[in-house]
Amino acid sequence: MSYKTGILIMSDKGSRGEREDRSGKQIEEMLGNQFSVDFYDMIPDEKDIIIQRLLLLCDEKQLDLVLTSGGTGFSSRDITPEACMEVIEKPVPGISEAIRSVGMLKTPKAMLSRGVSGIRGKTLIINLPGSVKGVRESLEVVLPVLPHGLDTLHGYSSECGQE
Repeated sequence: MSYKTGILIMSDKGSRGEREDRSGKQIEEMLGNQFSVDFYDMIPDEKDIIIQRLLLLCDEKQLDLVLTSGGTGFSSRDITPEACMEVIEKPVPGISEAIRSVGMLKTPKAMLSRGVSGIRGKTLIINLPGSVKGVRESLEVVLPVLPHGLDTLHGYSSECGQE
């Protein structure tokens, strides 16, 4: 099964063509053939635009997975988690906790990430850091469990925890 995936990059400079998107390319490289990239966009750090794009991906395009990168830090322009929380119907804090936990093994600065994860309808949204290294380390943690989570979300997997 291939999971329909969207990549949404939050970057003021990138959206103006002043910076190359390396994080999105890293996401694409790591997804492998189990995930199809059905949507990619780079947008400015504007809450209304982020919300609108997330609603498009979840409600209209009905993607299985949306991976965001950027906008999870302490800068006044970093508002990705706040925008996502307005869209998410069911939080999935364990994903973001795992990303931060593994990140902190490499740098204590990982605790400063404010990324969130959650579900809207049948779409799982995960905020990844904005750096290539942060994206790589985060996806190494979550990719192995995503098929099971997405299958469960879509009702394909049952008897969780049963041998």
